[in-house]
Amino acid sequence: MKRSLLLKNKLKFVDGSICMLECGNLVFEAWERCHVIVLSWINRRLSTQIVESVVYIDMGKNLLDYLKEQFLRGNHFRIFDLLQ
Repeated sequence: MKRSLLLKNKLKFVDGSICMLECGNLVFEAWERCHVIVLSWINRRLSTQIVESVVYIDMGKNLLDYLKEQFLRGNHFRIFDLLQ
């Protein structure tokens, strides 16, 4: 996911480099459009079950942080099971 966002020059929307702009800012509409595109790209890559749990997360960084937390937590148990 990071590679495809980096390729499209949109990784900064999910890594915290680009902060949300104020509504009155001249480029707010362009920022908002790009941000929504990034969110939709991420949501399309996720399974239906995962999308249902993240559909209300409206900030790219928050979404990526949540996904990292969920998948990192699950990996420890899976690794343990595989080692057993």
